[in-house]
Amino acid sequence: MEKRRLTPEERELRRKKEKMKRRRRRAIYIFIFALIIAGLAFVIIARMLVAKAEKEEERSRKEAEISAEEQLIADHRALIAQAEEVALTYDYDGAIALLETAENYDEDSEIIDAIAKYTVAKTTLSPVDVTSVPHVFFHSLIVDPSRTFDTTRWSADEVAGLNAWMTTIEEFDAIIQQMYDNGYVLVRMRDLVNETVDENGQVHFTANKNLMLPAGKKAYVLSIDDWSYYHSYTGKGFGDKAVVDENGDVKIQYTDIQGNVTIGDYDVVPRLNTFMKEHPDGAYKGARGMIALTGYNGVFGYRTDEDYVKREHLQSDQKAWLDGHPTFDEAARQEEIRKATEVAEAVKASGWEFASHTWGHLSVTGKDVATLQADNERWMNNVANIVGETDTIIFAHGADIGDWHDYNAETNPVYAYYTNAGYHFYANVDASTQSWVQLRDGYFRQGRIDLDGLQMWRHISGKAKKDVLSILFDVNTVFDQRRPTPVSATGKE
Repeated sequence: MEKRRLTPEERELRRKKEKMKRRRRRAIYIFIFALIIAGLAFVIIARMLVAKAEKEEERSRKEAEISAEEQLIADHRALIAQAEEVALTYDYDGAIALLETAENYDEDSEIIDAIAKYTVAKTTLSPVDVTSVPHVFFHSLIVDPSRTFDTTRWSADEVAGLNAWMTTIEEFDAIIQQMYDNGYVLVRMRDLVNETVDENGQVHFTANKNLMLPAGKKAYVLSIDDWSYYHSYTGKGFGDKAVVDENGDVKIQYTDIQGNVTIGDYDVVPRLNTFMKEHPDGAYKGARGMIALTGYNGVFGYRTDEDYVKREHLQSDQKAWLDGHPTFDEAARQEEIRKATEVAEAVKASGWEFASHTWGHLSVTGKDVATLQADNERWMNNVANIVGETDTIIFAHGADIGDWHDYNAETNPVYAYYTNAGYHFYANVDASTQSWVQLRDGYFRQGRIDLDGLQMWRHISGKAKKDVLSILFDVNTVFDQRRPTPVSATGKE
């Protein structure tokens, strides 16, 4: 059968179909090629992004390593500076221990050198003879002598007493500076002993042979009596009260003769704190002094004693104060206690310790146990509630509960009472010798030298029983020429 020939129209249609097939195939090839190209581009871009991310990660890792290394270096430098401050107080073991807390300290050449330096420095120290350490003390400092010694405003007896027992700010500054220049280093009373407690709760003392200072350095103990700003000080050129400033530091509020109120270093505590911050090598391991407090007028210038509310056993100046504060009640007293406690905590935080001076500023000599027990209970209720309990009693009026012989609980009922009440450190006043220490198994007793107008005048006038001041400072350059002379007290301290 003969094959039919396509018409021109059919041939044209077939040609068009073939053409369309070729176009579709081309489009498919193009699409596939595009997909391949796109895939290749995706792979390339993905690889580029991964490579970039890896580079970023590597850079971040290196930056973190550098930052960590820099931080480690900074931490080490800060620790070295901190250790140097510790070492300035002769605590070389403490400085070394601090440095050894650093991460990889044994790979840091500066830390290794510092440890070596302090290790060598330890070999230059010598033990302090704790029996030859002087103990000096002050009362509140005179800010304005023209007010304190004004006999047109105060009685002759008042001026004489303040002239005898007090020290001016200028005298205090000169004394502390000269003692520092002469190599004296402040230590705590308890630094002089090692204290242990046995299984029966009994306290035992031995001399601290680990109290070490460099050659040429000499230890001394310092205390303050009556840091209460008694009513009898009001208007006489003393501070008003202790306060805590915005930095947490203890300062003194002072009202001048024009009535202007300022806050500053107007007494022993803030002045010594400021001095030791500037001269850290003037205090062993950051030592400060012992503050002996009474309670009958309150503490630190705050009227915290219960008698202000009970209106009992009041002295004339307390009555006068209450006349000016007729609404003073228990709520007001509790606010005074709160403020005083804030001061006490800041004082302790700066290194100071507290001692009993008896609640009523009693002369303990000749007093019976019942009287002293009642007084001590009032101290616990009205002072310890603010400053905390203490194991130290500093006797008022230069008194003592015995003579120079050892305390003996079997023959001295007052000592038996005080030791049972938890007192194991005792201090009196003794300016007849440069140092007096009685270290026994159950207690530590120390004599104190009063650095006041009377003691300095006795030295200048040649009436001192013994020269106990020249070894400490030059009295002639320290003595405040604004003092009335001759200096003589009308009564006891």
